[in-house]
Amino acid sequence: MESISALTLSGGTNIKSGCAFFCHTPSVSKSELEPRSPPVLSARGSGEDEREEEEEEESEEQRTSHRSIPPSLSATEEGPWGRCMGNECGPGGRQSRAVWCTHVDGWTTLPTNCPPAVRPDNQQSCFRVCDWHRELYDWRLGQWSPCVPVALRSGGEVPPPAAPPPSSVCTGREEGIQTREVACVRTSDGAPADDAICEYFEPRPRLEQACLIPCPRDCVVSQFSPWTGCSKACGIGLQNRVRNVLAPPAFGGTPCPNLTDFQTCQPRACEGQEGLYSLKVGPWSPCALLHSRSTRQAKRRRNKERNRGKGGPRDPDTQELIKKKRNRNRQNRQESQLWDLQVGYQSREVTCNHRNGSPVALSLCRQEDLPVTFQSCIMPRDCVVNEWSAWGPCSKDCYDPNTPEGVRSRIRQVQLLPVGGGTVCPSLEESEPCSPKADEVPPCPTYGWKTTEWSECRVDVLLSQQDRRRSNQTGLCGGGVQSREVYCVQTNADLLTYLSNLKDKEGDQSQGKQKPSTPPLLSITFEITATRPVDMDLCTGPAPNTTQLCHIACPVECEVSSWTAWGPCTFENCDDQAAKKGFKMRKRKIINEPSGGRGNCPHLVEAIPCDEPTCYEWQLVKLEECVPDTGTECGPGTQIPKVQCINSSGDMVDQQLCRDAIFPMPVACEVPCPKDCVLSPWSQWSLCSQTCSGKTTEGKQMRARSILAYSSGEGGIPCPNNSALQEVRSCNNHPCTVYHWQTGPWGQCTEDTSITISAGNGTAGLGGDATCSVGVQVRKVICVRVNVGQVPPKKCPESLRPDTVRPCPLPCKRDCIVTSFSEWTQCPSTCQEGGNVKSKQSWNRIIIQLPTNGGQECPDVLYEERDCEPQPVCQGYRWKTHKWRRCQLVPWYIRQDSPGAQETCGQGLQTRAISCRRQDGGPADIRECLKSANSMPAITQPCQLPCQDDCQLTNWSKFSQCTADCVGVRTRKRALVGKSKKKDKCRNPQMYPLSEIQYCPCNKYNAQPVGEWSDCILPEGRVEGTLGMRVQGDVKECGQGYRYQAMACYDQNGRLVETSRCNSHGYIEEACIIPCPSDCKLSEWSNWSRCSKSCGSGVKVRSKWLREKPYNGGRPCPKLDHVSQAQVYEVVPCVSDCSQYIWVAEPWSLWKVSNVDLKENCGEGVQTRKVRCMQNTVDGPVDAVEEYLCDPEEMPLGAQESRLPCPEDCVLSSWGPWSLCNLPCNGFNRRERMAYPVRLPGMGKQCLVSKQSEACMLNKNCYHYTYNITDWSTCQLSEKAVCGNGIKTRLLDCVRSDGKSVDLKFCEELGLEKKWQMNASCVVECPVNCQLSDWSPWSQCSQTCGLIGKMWRRREVIQPSQGDGRPCPPEMEQWKPCPVQPCYRWQYSPWSECRVQDATCGEGLRQRNVSCFVSDGSQDGEESMVEEELCGGLEMAVDGQKQFTLEEMCTVPCPSDCYLMEWSPWSSCQTICVNGVDQGLGSVQVRSRPVIAQEPENLLQCPEQAWETRPCIGGQCYKYQWMTGKWQGSSRLVWCQRSDGLNVTGGCPVSIKPVTDRSCDPPCDKPQSYCSEVGVCVCEDGYTEVMTSDGLLDQCTLIPVLEIPAAGGTKGDVKTSRAVDPTQPAAEQPGKFGRAWFLQPFGPDGMLKTWVYGVAVGALVLLIFIASMIYLACKKPKKTQKRQNNRLKPLTLAYDGDADM
Repeated sequence: MESISALTLSGGTNIKSGCAFFCHTPSVSKSELEPRSPPVLSARGSGEDEREEEEEEESEEQRTSHRSIPPSLSATEEGPWGRCMGNECGPGGRQSRAVWCTHVDGWTTLPTNCPPAVRPDNQQSCFRVCDWHRELYDWRLGQWSPCVPVALRSGGEVPPPAAPPPSSVCTGREEGIQTREVACVRTSDGAPADDAICEYFEPRPRLEQACLIPCPRDCVVSQFSPWTGCSKACGIGLQNRVRNVLAPPAFGGTPCPNLTDFQTCQPRACEGQEGLYSLKVGPWSPCALLHSRSTRQAKRRRNKERNRGKGGPRDPDTQELIKKKRNRNRQNRQESQLWDLQVGYQSREVTCNHRNGSPVALSLCRQEDLPVTFQSCIMPRDCVVNEWSAWGPCSKDCYDPNTPEGVRSRIRQVQLLPVGGGTVCPSLEESEPCSPKADEVPPCPTYGWKTTEWSECRVDVLLSQQDRRRSNQTGLCGGGVQSREVYCVQTNADLLTYLSNLKDKEGDQSQGKQKPSTPPLLSITFEITATRPVDMDLCTGPAPNTTQLCHIACPVECEVSSWTAWGPCTFENCDDQAAKKGFKMRKRKIINEPSGGRGNCPHLVEAIPCDEPTCYEWQLVKLEECVPDTGTECGPGTQIPKVQCINSSGDMVDQQLCRDAIFPMPVACEVPCPKDCVLSPWSQWSLCSQTCSGKTTEGKQMRARSILAYSSGEGGIPCPNNSALQEVRSCNNHPCTVYHWQTGPWGQCTEDTSITISAGNGTAGLGGDATCSVGVQVRKVICVRVNVGQVPPKKCPESLRPDTVRPCPLPCKRDCIVTSFSEWTQCPSTCQEGGNVKSKQSWNRIIIQLPTNGGQECPDVLYEERDCEPQPVCQGYRWKTHKWRRCQLVPWYIRQDSPGAQETCGQGLQTRAISCRRQDGGPADIRECLKSANSMPAITQPCQLPCQDDCQLTNWSKFSQCTADCVGVRTRKRALVGKSKKKDKCRNPQMYPLSEIQYCPCNKYNAQPVGEWSDCILPEGRVEGTLGMRVQGDVKECGQGYRYQAMACYDQNGRLVETSRCNSHGYIEEACIIPCPSDCKLSEWSNWSRCSKSCGSGVKVRSKWLREKPYNGGRPCPKLDHVSQAQVYEVVPCVSDCSQYIWVAEPWSLWKVSNVDLKENCGEGVQTRKVRCMQNTVDGPVDAVEEYLCDPEEMPLGAQESRLPCPEDCVLSSWGPWSLCNLPCNGFNRRERMAYPVRLPGMGKQCLVSKQSEACMLNKNCYHYTYNITDWSTCQLSEKAVCGNGIKTRLLDCVRSDGKSVDLKFCEELGLEKKWQMNASCVVECPVNCQLSDWSPWSQCSQTCGLIGKMWRRREVIQPSQGDGRPCPPEMEQWKPCPVQPCYRWQYSPWSECRVQDATCGEGLRQRNVSCFVSDGSQDGEESMVEEELCGGLEMAVDGQKQFTLEEMCTVPCPSDCYLMEWSPWSSCQTICVNGVDQGLGSVQVRSRPVIAQEPENLLQCPEQAWETRPCIGGQCYKYQWMTGKWQGSSRLVWCQRSDGLNVTGGCPVSIKPVTDRSCDPPCDKPQSYCSEVGVCVCEDGYTEVMTSDGLLDQCTLIPVLEIPAAGGTKGDVKTSRAVDPTQPAAEQPGKFGRAWFLQPFGPDGMLKTWVYGVAVGALVLLIFIASMIYLACKKPKKTQKRQNNRLKPLTLAYDGDADM
């Protein structure tokens, strides 16, 4: 049915929100709706559609009113049915549709143009669907049809998929389509319904889907097996050979061929008549019940009454014996209610068959003893159990929906055990998950991780910082590692306690009828207590870290500046000048404030006692110019001093304060006249020669001046002598006694009860600890004389005395906090297997907080253990067997017609009772034995009541004892009983031996080592704190350990036995050494080098040398230099003061005049002076140093040439300094210097130029200056820090435009911007050694027995190594061998052959046994059968099955039978592949059953061969390809081979099978011709084909060949010869060695081959080349230019003028 779209209701409501519709009338077909569409269908409401329709009809009427259309040219059209309308659900609804008249051309016309008689109805009844119809109707889906190729699909019947043509090869899967039927039905009875009902609730399911058609796959079978022997020893028989199915046919592939091949055989002719008959026994009938039990019991009672009436009263002894016998019998039957055994009988048919399969008379089978046709049996009965008991309690006794559910179980009892092959008992115990309700049980405890406080931060030194001179590492700081313990606690224990207490309080208050006054839960404050640890396994989440990186703040060391110069002698206190004692002091200041306060800084003031102290004095600034006193231009004069008032610190103060000081006096001077001697000004006073004065030392200062011009001698003032040119004065007259206050370290902070701090102040101590009070610290302060020691305090300035007492915060005391003791660890709650083993239980507690500041110490005992109470031995259960009952025969009235049967003897059946017992002998429920004991013993067994002619013997006795192992024999015996002693056949020792002899067992054992040596394992120490996760820290696991190798013990037969028999504990133990890790060893640090620059920023370096590389996992070396790989450098920045080394020039010497005018002592002359490089200090230059330390550019002149003025000449002073050049240095600016007249010239003479100027040239006398920033230094730590946070610095240099570093003042004076950050924080990675967890306990043995079992233990990395810390060892797990244990198991022996008793063929039995086998557990190890006692400790089961099948029915085929063989083994798992690509259709295995026949005439009676498949996982993709053999004449062998090398039949495409015959038509009868693989006649090697015009071979022509001797041949010539037999192998040709190759220029078609043309072209090119070479060789050469020493001239990289370059 074609679905029709539903319209939309007016108002926009979809019809599916209420009810839908469907019609009882036939629906409109798709073909009827396709030609034209109704003009009224839209997405609007029905009212709008009707109005629009009316308007269109009116307009249409207006358009067509002038014309009339014949009815034959118009037809009626219908629209889709609208919504089903009605008041009730179901039938009774109405629906409408549009009907209009249409012209044959497709346009709408008037309704009157269509015949009214054929107008369709526009309304009909309908079924109104409602929502509750959903449960009544549903889609019914049919099965998918076979996959049909898309190309073959048509609108009608679809033809079956056709197989590909034989010539094609399938290369993939073909696309197809499969369909199915979908119908709407009523769910109650499946009746069909309209599809619209189901479509209302659910869209119609798809009717077709795409599919893939795999390539047809043919059946693949293996090769035939060898032929079997002949089925008969004489006469005509059959031989069989069989093959198995390897791959089943699929997807229309070729079916499997016959799996059996037959052929007749006749070993020899039979001498007599061939056996035609065989005796066959049929299967036993079902066990039939004898007379009912009540009938037998009634008969027995009648017999007893009859006997009781006949006999008299019995004596008491007889009655007692009868009573005991009855009790014994009752005990044997005490479990009879479990079995209620019923003995019945069964029969079978014995027939005689002809070899053609037809039955004949039994008499034709000549046989003395016919098979038994009746036997006793047990009536089969199924196991019967009672109803289930009630469910037991849930193992989960608390409520927590987030934890796993608990388990509850129930049991049932066995009422009747199965017998006679009845249904075995079902499970007697079952369990199900359970979870108690919240209101029935308390909440489950929850567990979480807790941690102790972190230990103190531990810092390890870097290898590059290890130094013998820094052996004291107590003050290390920086980055380190700290650890803590992690333990598991119950997190809601306090809450449970509170809820319990709250419940009790509410109960008490309700009894007292008082209103409860319990505060809200959120307002309750719990007491902070330590929670007891529990087992670590109870905490499930990830455990917190046990180690973390930490940082110890490094103390900031006190840094002080250099000493200032000694100040003037001043009063100690200028406000109190009563004391006459004064001091000269020098000071230094703190540059870097220390972290521990200024008390750790050295003294900052030193004092020297002095006399005549003063607080203020006048300081001479300069002397004014010399002014002559007479008012003339020259002559004696005076210089007025310019002064300022300064205090003792050198600061300028008000001049009124110096009113008491001595004011400097004016200085007499001389202004030279033209004829006077001219002297230079005095130089500055030199530094004092001594810093202080003593008895033997006195400080001196000197100054000098020089002669600038001599006097004329005529009225002029003469020059002084040389001694007057220098002056010396005393200096530093104070004694060499320097004093200062020296402070000791601050003592401990002791409590000061006079001052307290309230708790609300929130005071924190220096270390961050809370402080409880204020204490005091005291230190010692003494006065010390330098280089002497302590002196009285009055020697030091009292005003500068440091404090001796200061307040300090006292940290609070912290007591040790430990957890409560944990619960005692669980003792074994179950019984002990194999005896009572003493075990221990322990408990422990964990330190949460260590005591500090005098708090209470921790307890000594943290771990205790005790012995567990002894547990009873596990109760075992065993089966107890009772006495066998009498042997029951089939009743005589049943078997009396059986041939050879006797009434009182024959084969019967006997039963016995069994019961379940505990190991101590007490009775137990049968369920315990069924669950834990070995398999149930047999309750029936066949028995034999001997007949009169049978031999009766006693049971075998036990074997006698052996006197020693491997010595002598042991025997066992039995004896004849009764009349058997007199029978001759019974006394035949061959048939009935009465003794057996065995050699005594030889128990010799040999121990052999097996497997590999284990890891080297250190001896294990005691592990405490099993409930805490402790960290191993830096324990070096090295030293002497032991490694182990397993020992196996074998007996004399090579069977594995317990190692105790070899007096071995199972191991060979050998000492071994685990080498200790050796860290990288470096030398001590060298001294720091000097700063690389004497001015500005540079670096200084120190280094260490590598002494020993690390090995065995030692700490690695720091980063070595990349050149030598043997040195570690440390580079730090340094700054050299550009003024630390200065040039110091002495005064000029006297003039040495070269052109001497003796009268006037003037003219050209030379002055010299000494210039030295000296170290500059605060007090001035002190020591002379090497000259290279001073700037050579700034070195003053040591000699100067000039003209010594003559009398009355103008005398100028020395040139003043050059003025500064104005920037930029562009050459236009100039600088100048001045000189002033010292002596005016005489009459008629003038002064020379006293001003000089020069251009400011860049980098000559004018410079630009810029800042230069250096690279970042390495990370610098504090003195005692080894790692962690540090500071890296960079320096700022002032660089002159010529690249020279100068003092920073040059850049600072220019005001250049400093935009760089000079310091930045940095981190030096800390050396963190690898932290490992404890070794886990040894795991269980990987194998319960055998030679290869191993035990493992593991550890984890808690903290990986960082920096140059000790790396983690690679060995994170260790193993050692398990003691070797023999692998015992119960195993079936192979099935015996099928035996038919007293018959040739038919139904028989085959048996097998269950024996104990031992092996070494390896896959290829052999198993040996041993005594069953060795498997006594194992569960009596084979491959997990407790029910043994030791006997089963089988069939021995008769000679006339044709039967199926046993199933072949399952083939290998294989997938469906095309060209090696898996098609995704799964994997299968297959097995088959071929047919076997023994008589030729019975082949038509054989059954069909069978094969079956099963799915498998992990199949292989096999490929199949044709293989060919060598041609043998005109034929060859062709076979199909699988990709794994197996030859098969099927699988290879037949269409591409290579040809097996190469016969040519017409035949190849020409000499030296043969038929090729393509069926064309060709010539043999050495001959060329001559073809006829029609393309056939005409003849084979012998061609000359080029013979190339092979290696080893003696003939080296190339010759042309005629091939006598070119196809003859080289070995058959005398006188030739190796193999010859023959070059054939002609092809099979008689044309020249391509290579001949190639050789011809190559020969032509060779001839042209030879001719060219001859021409060039004979041509006269040109004269070449002669070159000298060209052969010896080396090649250089620079042009040296040689022409060769």
